[in-house]
Amino acid sequence: MDCIFCKIVNGDIPSKKVYEDEHVLAFHDINPVAPVHVLMIPKKHIQSVMAIEPEDKELIGHLHLSLQKVAEIMEVTEPGFRVVTNIGQHGQQTVFHLHYHLIGGRQLEWKF
Repeated sequence: MDCIFCKIVNGDIPSKKVYEDEHVLAFHDINPVAPVHVLMIPKKHIQSVMAIEPEDKELIGHLHLSLQKVAEIMEVTEPGFRVVTNIGQHGQQTVFHLHYHLIGGRQLEWKF
């Protein structure tokens, strides 16, 4: 598989890790849009939210609980933060491995 996030999970490509356990990995985005910009991924390759299967529900629940831990590590729980996932071409998904952007560390705006 030629997935950059799978290569990061396998250690073939280095990353600046924030959190890791047996099911998920969080690491700093290489092109941050805010002072805090962490990517949170399942280690299992899932293409996007639209590819989640019923057997993935425990993994996805674990991923969401792990987002809480990452927010605490990055010290953004109190002022707040944003969690975003992009799906497909119109959603501007560029890496087709399910991932969440945890963004914070400053007042965020909402522009379309």
